[in-house]
Amino acid sequence: MDETTARVALPCPACSPDRETVHEVLSEGGRATVRCIDCSHVHKEELPEEHTIERKVVVSQGGDSFSDSVAVPAEETLAVGEEFLLETEEAILTVRITSLEHDEGRTDEAAAEAVDTIWGRAVGNVSVSVTAHPKSGEHDETRSFDLQVPGDYEFTVGETDELGGEEFTVEGVLIRDDASGYDFDKLDHDGDGAVAKDIKRLYVRDETTSAWSAW
Repeated sequence: MDETTARVALPCPACSPDRETVHEVLSEGGRATVRCIDCSHVHKEELPEEHTIERKVVVSQGGDSFSDSVAVPAEETLAVGEEFLLETEEAILTVRITSLEHDEGRTDEAAAEAVDTIWGRAVGNVSVSVTAHPKSGEHDETRSFDLQVPGDYEFTVGETDELGGEEFTVEGVLIRDDASGYDFDKLDHDGDGAVAKDIKRLYVRDETTSAWSAW
């Protein structure tokens, strides 16, 4: 469900009039303006009409959840980890699929027509759980807090951040199950990085105080 890439298969009058090649859609409406990926020829074509189906979607956001519906291309295969735009009455949200439900239960991948409900979470702005220990090193004196950040905000092991009135150095990153592109579930080497929407928990060293009092 890629909302950022508009590509279609069409014959190209310049390089492949008898077979289809991938074209980028430069502008829509009436006869669309398209560009052939193979030879970069720009021409106008009638786009094939896309058949869509409505599917229920349940979205978690900041500890709450709500249900809505989304139009999905009927021929598409959906998978956990994919993201799509959901337009609601209040806002347009970026949603990542966390599970797909059909007649036989939950699955990580299924044809759109077989899916009854798409489960997901909003990832445009996210809450990141943080476990912090004092900079003096006592790991048994830890505290927890949440950070509200854009989903694409990157945290890097070994780097110091100042966010939400907190100053801390990242020591470890626990990756979410629905994130992709990471070699390990736990990142703990200097320079390892992840974006907020992929993070289940941050482990940090507090740079503001050396210890905390019960008072």
